[in-house]
Amino acid sequence: MPPFSPSLASLALTALLRRIARQNPAILSRLGPHGAARFLIDVTDGPFLLLMEPQRRRLTATARGAPPPAHDAAIRGRLAAFLAMLHGADDGDALFFSGDLAIAGDTSAVLALRNALDDAELDLTGELAALFSPPLDGWLRRALALAARRSGYVLSRQEV
Repeated sequence: MPPFSPSLASLALTALLRRIARQNPAILSRLGPHGAARFLIDVTDGPFLLLMEPQRRRLTATARGAPPPAHDAAIRGRLAAFLAMLHGADDGDALFFSGDLAIAGDTSAVLALRNALDDAELDLTGELAALFSPPLDGWLRRALALAARRSGYVLSRQEV
């Protein structure tokens, strides 16, 4: 059983997505007509399937093993690949061509999403920390930096 229920995960993820959308309104405008698309994000080594609905500013978790929600496009891969792409450590095209990330459905919607996220230069550590006030924000930043060092996951934007 996952450490969080899908409904609790959905609440937390939706709060994060809404904050990101507020701070980065160009993401939704960059998606254009694909803003209404429903993206299934299948982190294959995670406990949930995620349904991202950008226009509705909602990210819903479904337990792995349950029927997947209706979607227009799907992106599948390991958590490390998603995080590396999001934070600019690995090129999205290279991850898709190598098979580390796989797409199905509306490929133009996936391309629009990838381009919008690339342009936003998101930093999940910063976005998560911003949900909290001092001193919790600083503690979370330090905890995530330690987690990144120990896990090898890219948890923040890479400086070039």
